[in-house]
Amino acid sequence: MAKYGRVSSKEQEKEGFSIPAQFKLIDQYAQSQGLKVVREFVDVETAKRPGRTGFDEMIKFLKRSSVRVLLVEKTDRLYRNLKDYVTIDELNLEIHFVKENVILSHDSRSSEKFMHGIKVLMAKNYIDNLSEETKKGMLEKAEQSIYPSCAPIGYRNVMGPNGKRIIEPDPIQGPIIKQMFEWYATVQCSIDEVLRRALLAGLVSRRKGQIMSRSNVHRLLQKRVYTGDFDWNGRTYRGSHEPLISTALFERVQEILEGRYSTKEKVTKYDFAFTGLVNCGHCGCALVAEKKERQIRLLSLYGQQRKMP
Repeated sequence: MAKYGRVSSKEQEKEGFSIPAQFKLIDQYAQSQGLKVVREFVDVETAKRPGRTGFDEMIKFLKRSSVRVLLVEKTDRLYRNLKDYVTIDELNLEIHFVKENVILSHDSRSSEKFMHGIKVLMAKNYIDNLSEETKKGMLEKAEQSIYPSCAPIGYRNVMGPNGKRIIEPDPIQGPIIKQMFEWYATVQCSIDEVLRRALLAGLVSRRKGQIMSRSNVHRLLQKRVYTGDFDWNGRTYRGSHEPLISTALFERVQEILEGRYSTKEKVTKYDFAFTGLVNCGHCGCALVAEKKERQIRLLSLYGQQRKMP
């Protein structure tokens, strides 16, 4: 027999829906029914999307083993989306929903399967409704000039004076983000060079164990939120948070990213006097210089050349 427990967030784990509380109930039930648990599986994450780590591991185990009994606390702990429901149904298991006092198997009556299907749909409706309410709340915050999501790198989430979570500059990462925009705006630093300098300055990813990449930097340089405004759901909102850079600097960087400025530094091997200041008397084009065979030649863009002693 296997058992499975899940909480939809780390915060929920700290409340009355913790994994130990679920397993305590399951273990008591197993003991009363004379069932022996051989494996247990746990997920502490959202089930809005299929593909939970513990759930996937459990499916692989059940497919290759002879275990055909599964214990869970209740319906919405096992699956909260239709794909997971279909995956479990195809395994032909005997599932004990301990808290609901329901045992479901392939041989269950159609009425029992019908009621179970209703519970699955109710669980999915709960997730869908929660998603809608979350989006509403985030849109309301955006319209109140409050950045509605987790703080981007360079900012941190704090509790505002009105009891709502807001963002403020991170005293460590914030200055690095500002420098990244300034470096790139010189047109002398490529994205790779900006990344190299930022890592040396102490820039770190928000995800543990993940190293900042070139694509991360490219997306970062496109975020308007660092100007004090922010883009959300296809619109630009006036933010109430403190900007890290000016709007002019942001627009300059966007022009470079879009290719209107070259990001490659023009390297000159020799520094010639009056380069770019003297025009050709024949065609009027600017003259440039090159060093060749111990002589310096002035070359017009028209193609004329004149030796200088």
